[in-house]
Amino acid sequence: MDLFYKVRQHVLNELDSMVAAGQLPTGLDMTSVTVEPPKDPLHGDMATNAAMVLAKKAKKNPREIAEILAKRLSNVDVVENSEVAGPGFLNLRISIKAWQSIFNKILELGSSYGQTGLGKNLRVNVEFVSANPTGPLHVGHTRGAVFGDALAQLLSFAGYKVTREYYVNDGGSQVDTLARSVYLRYLEAHGQVVAFEDGTYPGDYLIPVGQALKHKVGSDYVDKPEHYWLDEVRKYSTDAMMKLIKDDLSALGIKMDMFFSEKSLYGSGKIEEAIENLKNKDLIYEGILESPKGKKIEDWEPRIQTLFKSTSHGDDVDRPIKKSDGAWTYFAPDIAYHFDKIGRNFDQLIDIFGADHGGYVKRMNAAVSALSNDKVKLDIKLTQLVKLFKRGEPFKMSKRAGTFVTLRDLVDQVGSDVTRFVMLTRKNDAPLDFDFDKVLEQSRDNPVYYVQYASARIHSVFRRAKEAGINFNEDQVSNKTFCEITHDAEIKIAKKLAEWPRLVEISAKTHEPHRIAFYLYELASDFHSLWNKGGENDELRFIQEKDHEVTFAKLAMISAVLVVISSGLGILGVEPVTEMN
Repeated sequence: MDLFYKVRQHVLNELDSMVAAGQLPTGLDMTSVTVEPPKDPLHGDMATNAAMVLAKKAKKNPREIAEILAKRLSNVDVVENSEVAGPGFLNLRISIKAWQSIFNKILELGSSYGQTGLGKNLRVNVEFVSANPTGPLHVGHTRGAVFGDALAQLLSFAGYKVTREYYVNDGGSQVDTLARSVYLRYLEAHGQVVAFEDGTYPGDYLIPVGQALKHKVGSDYVDKPEHYWLDEVRKYSTDAMMKLIKDDLSALGIKMDMFFSEKSLYGSGKIEEAIENLKNKDLIYEGILESPKGKKIEDWEPRIQTLFKSTSHGDDVDRPIKKSDGAWTYFAPDIAYHFDKIGRNFDQLIDIFGADHGGYVKRMNAAVSALSNDKVKLDIKLTQLVKLFKRGEPFKMSKRAGTFVTLRDLVDQVGSDVTRFVMLTRKNDAPLDFDFDKVLEQSRDNPVYYVQYASARIHSVFRRAKEAGINFNEDQVSNKTFCEITHDAEIKIAKKLAEWPRLVEISAKTHEPHRIAFYLYELASDFHSLWNKGGENDELRFIQEKDHEVTFAKLAMISAVLVVISSGLGILGVEPVTEMN
């Protein structure tokens, strides 16, 4: 049950009654009518904009509409009071019985509380990480990995059918560089002294790969010309790096549904097929792009190129898909890859890119719009940089120098749960500071600890209740009225729990899983506040040894809190704890 949805339905029903009574004209569009928490909780429990959004079409003063609606809503059982504010906003106070019923509903629905029909089983492809298979994942990839996985889980919770996908960039020159780097480590394993030049990767992570290659082929490749070993070492190296990447993702609890090889697009006709689709729509032509002014346009050449008319679909400039020498640009296989996704009948595509790929947003949106005839929506989310700090000093990383901080470094030091939660404490397009010392603090300033501590405290109450001979069973709650739950601090928790279904829907619509982390922190804060008040007021303690009926109600209340905390942490990919060390 979504109480906000229920109240909105009451508002819509009364508006329909006003139409039937001639107090409003027919044909009004009610879709913009909302019911949500007011910005200032002192104004009420909920607020509706109904009068404000309908006034213009109704040709009436919004306050006049609000006053009539307020009188009508006063007869609705869940509404205790309604008050017109300002030019026509309507603030509502909800009855205490309605708030008390939240606990009952949560325990009745369990982990399905908050799940909505928003997704309607629509098929969504979430592509994330997609790092070059040239080394282990670093901390920048970690943020995209956590964000993508949490978003996928959020969408699943909201009723979408989600595919997690990794695009393996194994078709470019970087995999040749990887092969040459592994070959140097292979020679090193044979006792040769090597130098990493020409942009090869000097990271120590390739040492075991070179040693394993020696074990596999012996000395067959030693001092042989490149054409003799390049193809085999390229495949061997890419496979080794992808195994390393999969292991890294597994350490974060991430399992991809599909790994798509860029290399599979070449020589298969898939790129040509995608370009032919655009050509048939008169979106491919031969031309010369104007010289870029003030910013670099990738693959610009002052000569005739094959161009995609992306400006016809919202881009700022047309984009090259083939160079003057006939080679495909980087954009061409990206077009083909998304054409393949469209062909797999996804209803929506979500790409998660690093901040340095911001220039790709408009061109990829244009390509998907053109290829799908505007039927498939693409949402590209950019994840900003993560700055690492330890003992007040910044950590720096450089992939080519081999000194970068890896995903595994992060997980080994603070654990998967801390890594995931902290990565979601900022909106994806905002920079994030990751302080190794602060994320392990046991304080309110550490959000993951604060939420986990709430879970642990609730479990500790259950253990103490059992020791006191109180056998609480959620299954016995079905007909309970929770009339014993009346204190403002308790009702505040009910109000926060009531927001959960609405919060899930908003987060899923906006593709913003960080909202879940924020919500969990606020819910934990309300719980800890109630806990602390119990130290000052015996009546607020969860275990009332002289009144098992009241204890039962309070245990049911915090059990409902635990249900929502567990669901929220599940979306974030974090395990709720039962006790703290």
